[in-house]
Order: sequence, then C-alpha cells, then structure tokens
Amino acid sequence: MVKNNVGKEIPDTYAKQYGAFDSEWANIRPYKEASRTVKPVKPSDTKLVRSIREAIEKTGLKDGMTISFHHHFREGDYVLNMVMEEIANMGIKNLSIAPSSIANVHAPLIEHIKNGVVTNITSSGLRDEVGAAISSGILENPVVIRSHGGRARAITSGDIHIDVAFLGAPSSDAYGNTNGSHGKAICGSLGYAMMDAKYADQVVIITDNLVPYPNTPISIPSTDVDYVVEVDAIGNPSGIAKGATRFTKNPKELLIAEYASKVITNSPYFKEGFSFQTGTGGASLAVTRFLRETMEETGVKAAFALGGITNAMVELLQDGLVGKIIDVQDFDLSSAESLRDNANHYEMDANMYASPLSKGSAINNLDVVILSALEIDTDFNVNVITGSDGVIRGASGGHCDTAAASKMSMIISPLVRGRIPTIVDTVNTVVTPGSSVDVVVTEVGIAINPLRKDLIEVFKNVDIPQFTIEELKEKAYSIVGTPDPIQYGDKVVALIEYRDGSLVDVVRNV
Repeated sequence: MVKNNVGKEIPDTYAKQYGAFDSEWANIRPYKEASRTVKPVKPSDTKLVRSIREAIEKTGLKDGMTISFHHHFREGDYVLNMVMEEIANMGIKNLSIAPSSIANVHAPLIEHIKNGVVTNITSSGLRDEVGAAISSGILENPVVIRSHGGRARAITSGDIHIDVAFLGAPSSDAYGNTNGSHGKAICGSLGYAMMDAKYADQVVIITDNLVPYPNTPISIPSTDVDYVVEVDAIGNPSGIAKGATRFTKNPKELLIAEYASKVITNSPYFKEGFSFQTGTGGASLAVTRFLRETMEETGVKAAFALGGITNAMVELLQDGLVGKIIDVQDFDLSSAESLRDNANHYEMDANMYASPLSKGSAINNLDVVILSALEIDTDFNVNVITGSDGVIRGASGGHCDTAAASKMSMIISPLVRGRIPTIVDTVNTVVTPGSSVDVVVTEVGIAINPLRKDLIEVFKNVDIPQFTIEELKEKAYSIVGTPDPIQYGDKVVALIEYRDGSLVDVVRNV
C-alpha cells in the first residue's frame, strides 16, 4: 500500500499505474496533446445513415474498443440506452465506456455489465441503481471516477482514447453541424460533448431535429463528425430541463444560504467585477438570491458567472448584475433558451472550463465558488461520491477543479442530514483534498480552514457564528452520535482520480 498526501491507502498496483495524490499542482507540467485518426470526406460522400445500427457498422466498432456519450440530457437521456441496446444485439463485447456522467435513467447498463458487453467504465459519477451495482462488485475492473476537468485532461492527454463517440444533438444538419439550443429537446450547452467530438477517432451525431445545411449556431462543427443518424426522439424534455428552478423554503437551508452570502459579501473578493459559481441545490440557489440583494444595495456587479447554469444566474444576467455567463452545462429550460438568445451567454467546452492542463481554464479566473458535500472531515477533505453507507451515489463533477482554482472555495452543508453527521472525523471517500477548501458553512455557523490565516483575520469581527471544524464535528456527533465504521470488502470497485490523474482515494465493495 502507498499512503497518499490525504492519508488514504492506495494499493500498489494502482499507485504504480496512476500515481498517488501529492498536492494540487504537483503534476501540472507541459505535455504532448493527444492525436486522433481522421477519415477525410469527399464531396460525393454522405454522412447521413438510416439507423444507429448502420452507424455502428460503418464505424467498424468491435470488441475491446472505447465509446463515449455525454450527459447534457441528464435524466431525460435516451441516447446511451438506445446505442448500448443495439451494440448488445450485434454481439459486440468487452467495451470500455467513457460517458461524461451516468444518471439514474441508465440503469440498463447493469445488464450490459453482467452480460460482458461493458467491462470498463470511466465517468464523473454513478447514480442510484448503477452506483449500488458497482459498489456490490459486479464489474470486474474498477470504475475510474474523474472530475469534469480531469476528464478533459485525460482526453487531451490520451489517458482516455475514444474510438467512437455517440453524441445526442438537439439540432443537426446532415453534415453534422450541431447545437443544443434549437430543437424539440434542447439542453443548451454541449460543453462536455464538444471534447468527445474534437478528440474521438469517429463521431456519430444522433438527432431528432434534422435541419437544412448549414445549421447554426455551431457547437460541434461538421469537421469533427463522421456520421449523422435521425431518430424519433433523443430525450424526454421534462427530464432534460424542468423549467425555472424553485428556491428552497427550508429554514435550515435558508440559514446556510444567509451565512454563505455574508461570507462572500464580507470577503475581500466582493468588489466590482468579481466572479462566482454556485451549485444547483436549494441552498446554493438561495445564496444567489441573498447575494442579489446585497449587489442591488451596494451597486456591486459581477463580471461573470460560471459553470453549470440555472435560471437564477440567467436572471442576474438579464438584470445587469452579471456581465457575462460562461456556460459548460444548463440545468433548466430558461438557461438553454438564454444561451440561444443572449449574446452575453457564452458556450465553452470542458477543457476551457476546468482542465488543469489547458492553456488557461475559466476557473483560474474564479473568485468564489459555492460547493456542496456529502461529508466533510476535520482535515477539510470533502466527499461527494459515496453515501454514509459507503455506496457510490454521487458525482465528482467540477468539485475538486473549482475548489483548487478559485480564490475562495466554500462548502455549504447542513450539520447533519437525516440522522447522519456531515462533519466527521474522516470522510469515507476523499474527492476534494482539504488543502483546497477554505470555508465550511453550516446552519449553526462557519469554520475557516486554518491554512487561510488571511480569511480568519478578515472575518474575526464579522457577525457570523464561527467555530473550528472540530467543534462543528462535536456538535454534529452530539446530535446523532458517533457513526459506526462501514464494513468494506477487499475488492476495489472504483478509483478516485484527482484532476491531475493521480489517485486521491479508492472505493471498496460494500
């Protein structure tokens, strides 16, 4: 075993293959970008094929290859299941799949794993049934969990080489020019899919909205596309975008949001032209509401907002409180429509968003980020991937990316969730190392990382209850008791990569 810099033991085999996490910037150095195989298209060639099966046949997909998908359709996605069913019917086996994330709707993957169609997975996250199945040990090889920036890094460096990318597109012409902001099932930004299209050897666009050439605006250009398939439906719009997101009325979440907003507005970063990113949960959206009030009172405006975008961000843009939105993914219909209609709402790919190996990702310019957590420990390490039972049920997302790059990272979480403490001695699984976490915000008060002596000085006279992280843990334990340790097996079912490709933790079977 190799003990990494956050105290997690990494089996020798995996430590040798990936390296053990040392520090945020230990492995950031010049590299040679990956290449791809390109099949030129002649004027007489057509890219339009009649079915998914024909597209699979034309790509020459065979046993042992790697295929990818994107998750912009979220719980409304039809594409991954349609393609995997056809692949299984064709008898193709031993595939590695590299979707940008896996949702509850992708539960049919379990049978494909059992039947040997899928033998390797890399993804940002695994939800519910698929996560539980992986945690039980049904996959022979461990899943590799990568952050959004880490996935972009892995693709550009060649750690992930995609043979065929199957990408759903709300709108496409027969030559493959696509966007996500027009059509019957719009999802807005195609930021994660753009990476696959640029680096995969072959790209199949699957659309339910075939339009005349040239289809504009262009998110994925025809120069990155090999084949186009028209189907009846690529997704369920109600699962892709569920309309305007509602603010929480939960008193605990509102108090967390109020404290978080006070931290931001009393920090040295709250000034004209600041930048921020928030999450999509109730408390995160409430932070945006409280922040709006202070911005209106003080006249302070933000230069840009970043990340996964919601209606709350769009309203700030429309009201002139935010200058621009830079968007890698949309979480509701109004955000997708804003991308379509507002010139100050800009689409970016995941490399520009968060890759540590890009020539300057957007998060490097981020002042404040608000992130959630399943667990935080007394070293400020954060878990967003495994539940209190040790089962995989979350996603790495952009958590460790934005925490490392922003000037002030804030983790917002209730002190306890149900009868489970969220502030603990040691998190089950480290996703974001504590050295990247600056402030923890709960409904009883905040804890500032001792590494941030500057923030401790700034906030010493601010009217917010302040505790050490150990004191918050004791408060949590006094309410619900000390949690029993989880009984893990010996099999490693998931490898948790830090954004630089080293292993920050592993997950064993439950």
